[in-house]
Amino acid sequence: MRTERRAAIIVLDGVGCGGAPDADAYGDTGSDTLGNMSRAVDGFSLPNLQAYGLGNLATLSGVPPAEAPLGAWGVMEPRSAGKDSTTGHWEIAGVHLARAFRTYPRGFPAEVLAEFERRTGRPVIGNVVASGTVVIDRYAEQHVRTGAWIVYTSADSVFQIAAHEKVIPLEELYAACEIALDIELADEDGASALVSRVIARPFDGGKGSYKRTANRRDFSVEPPAETLLDAVRAAGLETAGVGKVDDLFAGRGISARHTSSNAQGIAEISRWIEGDRGGLLLANLVDFDQLYGHRNDVAGFYRALREFDEALPGLVHSLKKDDLLFITADHGNDPTTPSTDHSRECVPLLAAGAHVRPARIGRRETFSDLGATVADWLGVPFSGRGSSFLPQITQ
Repeated sequence: MRTERRAAIIVLDGVGCGGAPDADAYGDTGSDTLGNMSRAVDGFSLPNLQAYGLGNLATLSGVPPAEAPLGAWGVMEPRSAGKDSTTGHWEIAGVHLARAFRTYPRGFPAEVLAEFERRTGRPVIGNVVASGTVVIDRYAEQHVRTGAWIVYTSADSVFQIAAHEKVIPLEELYAACEIALDIELADEDGASALVSRVIARPFDGGKGSYKRTANRRDFSVEPPAETLLDAVRAAGLETAGVGKVDDLFAGRGISARHTSSNAQGIAEISRWIEGDRGGLLLANLVDFDQLYGHRNDVAGFYRALREFDEALPGLVHSLKKDDLLFITADHGNDPTTPSTDHSRECVPLLAAGAHVRPARIGRRETFSDLGATVADWLGVPFSGRGSSFLPQITQ
């Protein structure tokens, strides 16, 4: 009989549960991804998430508190500066940032683009702050005609490069992303990283029907300190990833199966749970954020929540005796607000498994408490910037 302890963390990308204490400093007063959505759709129907305590951790229309939750529940506040995926995942893994990564509300400086053009051998068009689908609609014809990179950014610290797969091969696009990540821009404080991530945004199709493909890649700067992933590997245990998580950690301490949809991601999570690999699984389900939050698509966002809710019983049922499953998020992305960008929010925290007792985890002061708890469960000597709540939830 297998006795090795394992843990799985599923990050529902962008599924926040109410404004952080400092939300106003980020221009996010009133953002509440789950709460606002539940009211916008006249009440959620998420019976399985409700059974594990979703309605106990936040006030949600259609999701009353469970009288006898099947798991443990709580809320985590962000402590790092910033509200992007890199920052959120790093904080879960025990690393805090004292200041947010740079953003470019007016586009990138001319010297940055000149260096990028020089090193890649192609010109740049765009350099705007906009949604990726809007950028492709606006610049695709010029790109196809000239072979120029389409460069754009958002409210997050990202340098995004769009290119048609039949105009610029994927290998060249990925190489250009690595070049962009290597460009430094020092400031008065000595900071040198241009952005937290460079994102490859390949697309295909023809005029009037351009569409992004599943070959997105994220290229991230490395975490500045030891992470949970580093510690698990150093202890001789395995780490596995689903989705973009390896990219967010610059491949340090983890490799991942990249997925093209939440459905594929859930299938990969299920495969890991049912399999014999040990240690830690870190999974990111990105559709909530990428397809729906950034496009203010309330109906699509809710549909993705229902799909995960339907899959949850199967995931829990497949857990082995010494498995813990955690469900959380990395930031908010409220599709009911005028903004199409991430929001500074707290995130939900649900725990399930044979050893988990119904318990109120409470309001944790940092996402890092989750990483510390996972390390505690796995017997790994690591707490990062967090404190373990394992004694509160296990029996």
